[in-house]
Amino acid sequence: MSQLRVLVVGASIAGPATAYWLAKAGAKVTVIERFQSLRPGGQAVDIRTAGVSVMRKMSGMETQVRAKSTQEEGVSFVREDGRPYGIIRATGNPDQQSLISEYEIFRGDLAKVLFDLTKDNESISYVFGEQVASMQQSETHDGPIAVDFANGSRPSEYDLVVACDGATSRTRAMAFGCGVRDHIFPSNSWAAYFSLKQDLLQGSKISQGFSATGGRAITVGPDPSGPSRIMLMSIHPRDQHDATLPFRQAASQEDDALKKYIAQRYQGVGWKTDSILQEMMESEDFYASEIVQVKIPNLHKGRFVLVGDAGYAAGPTGGGTSLALAGAYMLAGEISKHAGDLAAGLRGYEQQMRPLIKEMQKVPPFVQTFFAPQTAWGIWLRNYAFAFISWTGVAEFAQRYLGAAFASTEAFPLPDYSWVK
Repeated sequence: MSQLRVLVVGASIAGPATAYWLAKAGAKVTVIERFQSLRPGGQAVDIRTAGVSVMRKMSGMETQVRAKSTQEEGVSFVREDGRPYGIIRATGNPDQQSLISEYEIFRGDLAKVLFDLTKDNESISYVFGEQVASMQQSETHDGPIAVDFANGSRPSEYDLVVACDGATSRTRAMAFGCGVRDHIFPSNSWAAYFSLKQDLLQGSKISQGFSATGGRAITVGPDPSGPSRIMLMSIHPRDQHDATLPFRQAASQEDDALKKYIAQRYQGVGWKTDSILQEMMESEDFYASEIVQVKIPNLHKGRFVLVGDAGYAAGPTGGGTSLALAGAYMLAGEISKHAGDLAAGLRGYEQQMRPLIKEMQKVPPFVQTFFAPQTAWGIWLRNYAFAFISWTGVAEFAQRYLGAAFASTEAFPLPDYSWVK
C-alpha cells in the first residue's frame, strides 16, 4: 500500500483520524478542509467503547484527551431555584462509563488533538480553504479518481477518496449522485452550543440541566477555557414531520437569524434562560446543528468511501465520535490486510463496520423523552425518576437501557491488524 494516494475530505474528527491510520499503513494522504482553519468550540463529545480502544492505539492521544477534557464531574437536573434532584457522577472506570464520560472533550479540542498528532507526519498534508468541485471515476472503478477543486488547487488523481465531511456531506452527494439530505434520518431535534462570560455554576464541575414544556432543554456545563458552556436542545414529537424545518431555514441564513429563531423558541422557559439568551446573541463561538442519523445502503462506491458522520452519523445515541474513530482504524486496517486489492479492502471495511453501526445507531425509545420531556407531567416524572436513580445508586443498572454507547469497552472488540504496533 506504500504508493496509495488518498484524498480525505474534512478535517474535524473522522478526517485526521483516517489520515493517521492510512499514513501509518503507508499511504500518502492529502486532507482538505473547506474552512480556513480548524473550527474551535462546538459540542462536548464522548469517546466510548470501541473509540476508547482505538484511542489507546494512537500514541499520546489518551494523555492529550485527558488534558483537554471538559473536567465535568457529574450531571444534575435542577429545579427553577437551582436545587438538584440528584447527581450522577462518573464511574471512574473508562472501560464502563456512565452518563458522564471519562473522555468528554469539546469537538474543537478533539479536532486539535488529532490535527496535532498528524500535522508533522511527512505522509500527511493539510490544505485549508479548499473543497471538491467535481470527481470522475471510470465505470469499471479500476483506475484513480480525477478530482477538480473549487478554490485553486491543481486537479489531481487519487487512488482513493474518503468523505469525512459530516452528516450533510456534499462529497457523498457528489459521489453517489444523490441529494445532500438523502439518506438522512431526522430525530426531530436540534442543539445549539456556545460559551458564557459569566460562571453560572459558581465554580462547580457539576453540570446543571433544566427542562421546560415543549421539549426544550438547557444544560450549563463547566468549560476549561472559560466560565460556562451552554447547550440548548430542542426535541419535537416524532409524529411532527418536518418539525425542524424552521430551524433549518434559519440555519441557512447567517447566525443572527438562527439566534433570533432560538431565542423565540426559548421564550418563557424560566430559570436562567433570559441571561443565557442575552449572552447567546453576542456569542462569537455559537454553533448549532440538527441532530440526525445517516443510513446508507453502501459505504463505498468504486474507489470512494465514507467514514464518520458522512456514512453513519449516530444522532442522539452518543456514539458518533467512537464510530468515527473505529471507522478510520478499520478502513486502513482492511485496506492493508488486502494489500494490492483495494476493492476487497473496502468490502472488508464495510463488513467490519456494519455490526458496530447497527448497534451504535440503536436509539432506545425513551431516551429523547428522558432528556427533554414534552409535558409538565413528563418533566415531573423524569425529575423524580432521575432522583431515584441517583440517590439509590442504580445508575449502573439503568444505563444498560440507554444504548450501546454506554456498554463496556470489551463489548466491541476491535480486529487486530499486523501493521499496528
